[in-house]
Amino acid sequence: MSISFKVNGESHTVKIDDVNTPLLWVVRDILNLKGTKFGCGKAACGACTLHVDGEAVRSCSYAVKFVEGKEVTTIEGLGNKENPHPVQQAWIEEVVPQCGYCQPGFIMATAALLKKVPYPTDEDIDNNIINVCRCGTYYRMRKAIKRAAELSSENMETETQKS
Repeated sequence: MSISFKVNGESHTVKIDDVNTPLLWVVRDILNLKGTKFGCGKAACGACTLHVDGEAVRSCSYAVKFVEGKEVTTIEGLGNKENPHPVQQAWIEEVVPQCGYCQPGFIMATAALLKKVPYPTDEDIDNNIINVCRCGTYYRMRKAIKRAAELSSENMETETQKS
């Protein structure tokens, strides 16, 4: 069966035998986008978090059939070295990663949170960023999430002034 969807703004049609294949494996193995990580395979740890139509999704348990006609954003599509997303910039400024393996999932979960809650409280963060980091960089992540909110606000102000 063929499934058509956009990934990071580019249209893709993939042929797949089992439409219940997790989106994670389509992104990694067919589209060769390796930034989204496999962690637990049970949607518990969040290493595989990406966006489907702007919503954070744990792709290890999200069947590819559900992305038909939708927009998927992976860590590769969030920002780049020359123009990082505010969350990526905050992660750099706050020196968040230790081993770094889980960080793409945290960054994607944070970007989705900030779209819904531009100025998250500690409670908002606790209730929404439920990924797992074995290195325990939670304190630095909390600082980075608050910094990302500031950077996002600054970016919005700059865009408003340009208009």
